[in-house]
Amino acid sequence: MNEPPVPNVQIEESWKKVLADEFSQPYFAAIKAFLVNEKKAGKTIYPPGPLIFNAFNKTPFDAVKVVILGQDPYHNPGEAMGLCFSVPKGVKVPPSLVNIYKEINTDLGLPIPSHGDLTHWAEQGVLLLNAMLTVEARSPASHQKIGWQTFTDGVIRHISNEKDGVVFLLWGNFAKGKKPLIDQTKHYVLEAAHPSPLAGDAFMGCRHFSHTNEILEKQGKTPIDWSC
Repeated sequence: MNEPPVPNVQIEESWKKVLADEFSQPYFAAIKAFLVNEKKAGKTIYPPGPLIFNAFNKTPFDAVKVVILGQDPYHNPGEAMGLCFSVPKGVKVPPSLVNIYKEINTDLGLPIPSHGDLTHWAEQGVLLLNAMLTVEARSPASHQKIGWQTFTDGVIRHISNEKDGVVFLLWGNFAKGKKPLIDQTKHYVLEAAHPSPLAGDAFMGCRHFSHTNEILEKQGKTPIDWSC
């Protein structure tokens, strides 16, 4: 029996196969229709179309070793690039990422980068997954109810069901709410407060970056170079 045809989605081939059942669902067609209609109405959507699935294109399914879960793309011009917490080079480093860098500096002694582009992490197997993959310009959480969470919950389930030994980093209550989707008998879940300054210094001292590498090395996997 032939697989259902995948709609015109710009996504890496291994993910296209793994997520074929998601792409064939009515909810996904509804997401596409919503985005098309919003653009027809003259609304600006972030990230740009070719970057909506950037996290998947930079981290093929077979390469996934770590998952960092964010919530919503950045909603200001030039910031969203399809990788959670990441902004392109030349864009001011957002406050949450500043705190992530501070924790890496304390945890591993790495210098604090001058930019916020986390592509280097993604290319090593860190899936930088936002729960919502699009947002209307200057309107945070505006696409929270259009179906993206059904899709990204499906992504988490596929990783949980079809892979072993993945390290999930869940920062803040929203991300922690995804824990029931993860089979903790075969994967690792590290939880911490959100790195946002709104959480004070609660994120600091979690040492998730050294802990992640210890877990990967115990499995015989190459640790992540957390420098940028």
